[in-house]
Amino acid sequence: MSDIYQESVDMHRKLGGKMCIQSKVKIENRHDLSLAYTPGVARVCEAIANNEELVYELTIKKNTVAVVSDGSAVLGLGNIGAHAAIPVMEGKAILFKEYADIDAFPICINTQNTIELISIIKNIAPVFGGINLEDIASPRCFEIETSLQDLGIPVFHDDQHGTAIVVLAALINAAKLAGKKIHDLKVVINGGGAAGTAIAELLLSMGYDEHTHESVKELLVCDTKGILCETRDDIANFPEKIRLASKTNRDLQNGTLSDALTGADVFIGVSVGNVVTADMIQKMAPKAIVFALANPTPEIMPEEAKKGGAFIVGTGRSDFPNQVNNVLAFPGIFRGAIDARAKTITRGMKIAASLALAASIENPTPEGVLPSVLDKSVTRKVAEAVAEAWKATHSLTEVTLT
Repeated sequence: MSDIYQESVDMHRKLGGKMCIQSKVKIENRHDLSLAYTPGVARVCEAIANNEELVYELTIKKNTVAVVSDGSAVLGLGNIGAHAAIPVMEGKAILFKEYADIDAFPICINTQNTIELISIIKNIAPVFGGINLEDIASPRCFEIETSLQDLGIPVFHDDQHGTAIVVLAALINAAKLAGKKIHDLKVVINGGGAAGTAIAELLLSMGYDEHTHESVKELLVCDTKGILCETRDDIANFPEKIRLASKTNRDLQNGTLSDALTGADVFIGVSVGNVVTADMIQKMAPKAIVFALANPTPEIMPEEAKKGGAFIVGTGRSDFPNQVNNVLAFPGIFRGAIDARAKTITRGMKIAASLALAASIENPTPEGVLPSVLDKSVTRKVAEAVAEAWKATHSLTEVTLT
């Protein structure tokens, strides 16, 4: 087996990165130049100046996304900075193109000052039809995303919501296979950062059952010190953790991750590798569902989880069944949002994306609760659901040109 890491370095060196810009027009004579640039382009500028909505008809804004990062939380590599983040953002950009035919650009900003970053993104927004925030460390990512919701274009932190959407889709199908109702589940999330917070909020905000419209029965979130609880002195100075504890741990439980897993139906790991053992899985409820998503080393390896009695196991890796990967969500979410001319990505759009993703695999199995990450037809199904969710709650005048 080849060394995939070295092979990737060699490919990037040979190509000088993974992207290039390709013109839609040819410049072969003076007339071509006059149409694409001066003097003809002046009339295009005047048209937009007189009616700003025409920017969606006359420029790349109609089909572009900025993939923005400050390099503060890249993959599992940590705070490696803007320059080192470029290969990941390039990769994200080509996935946008391959899966959703969206032209995306890597924008790696060399500051980790929250106010400065917000200002820069606001000021570059005119070029883009959407902003995909990527690999920005918690808790700054929450403030940054919230502060950008008034741009009039979708702004979406994929590490938070893309992960949550795919996890929810996997859980919908896994629960059906286990013969369990979503609103009867006890769920434990390990990791109180961006992804863990978004997963918890999505699980609590959705009326999963079409008759009762209830969320999960019980939800606990753990960090490195154990179960998040409002009474824990060590989180008093962390408002994000206090808020998360108040939303989840209603009975003010304390204890370790192992304690939290006792009787749990679902474990969702968005933390670090090797923190769960087969013995801990054994303490879970029958037909336990385990999504161990830390990369490259899961919280528990699939064979160990199965040894502990897990019924369904998913990871973030492509070499194991049930890969939970954001590429199943973000291309379709932005495709649908851009097509609908959505101004934001709402909770309803996220839930619609999860439901469409879950429904896109007709016959789920314990080894296949999600479609393959290479199934590009999923993008269109998610996009259509997302666009309809926006249109269902907004008047036509908001989503069409006047």
